[in-house]
Amino acid sequence: MPADRLHLVRHGEVDNPRRVLYGRLPGYGLSADGRRMTREAAEYVRETGRGVSRLVCSPLQRTRESAEPFTEAFGLEPIVDERVIEPTNVFEGKRMFRALLNPWNWRHLRRPALPSWGEPYNEVIARMNAAMSEAWDAVDGGDVVIVSHQLPIWVTHLAVAGLPSRHDPRERRCALSSVTSFEMVKQKWTEVGYVEPASLAGARDEGAI
Repeated sequence: MPADRLHLVRHGEVDNPRRVLYGRLPGYGLSADGRRMTREAAEYVRETGRGVSRLVCSPLQRTRESAEPFTEAFGLEPIVDERVIEPTNVFEGKRMFRALLNPWNWRHLRRPALPSWGEPYNEVIARMNAAMSEAWDAVDGGDVVIVSHQLPIWVTHLAVAGLPSRHDPRERRCALSSVTSFEMVKQKWTEVGYVEPASLAGARDEGAI
C-alpha cells in the first residue's frame, strides 16, 4: 500500500540581507522569522491528525532547516533528495533589478518558455515527479512531506493542473512555508489542497526566479 497524501512544503524566509537571487549558493539559511514559519507549517500538518511516514528535503541549507520542525513533530529524519533542489539559474548571487539593467544579461531572457536563464521547466517537472513517485511508493500508508523550493513546487502544480509551464515568476501561488498537497488517483497526481499556515507579515521573499 502506498502513501495516503503527499505534501510539498516550501522553505521559510531566508536570511538574505543583500536581497540577491540565492539559487543553489551555499550559506543561505533561515531567518528567525523563517524558523517560526517552518514551525507553523509543521504544526499545521500535525494538527490535521494525519500520520506522516516519510520526510524528504532538498540538500540546501534552507530546506534542511525547514525540515527540522517536522523531525520534531513526527520523529522522522529527513531523506535528502537532490531531485527536489532549486533549479540552476544564471542570475545566482545577483540582485535581479540590477542584473536586468545590464544589456549583456538580456540574452538570458530570449526564451522564457524554457526558461533560457536556467534549468528547463520540463526537466524540473520530471525530476520532481520522479522524487514524488518514489516517496509515494516507499511507504505503507501515511503521508509524505517533501520540503522543496518555490519554482519546483509551482511548476509541479502547473503540470498536474494541465497548464503551460511558462509563467510570470511574480504570479506564483507558492508562499513561504506554504503546503501544496497531492494524492495519486488512477496513477495520476491530483492536487487536493493549498494552504499558507504561516504568518507572512513583513516577510521578504526575494531570492527565487
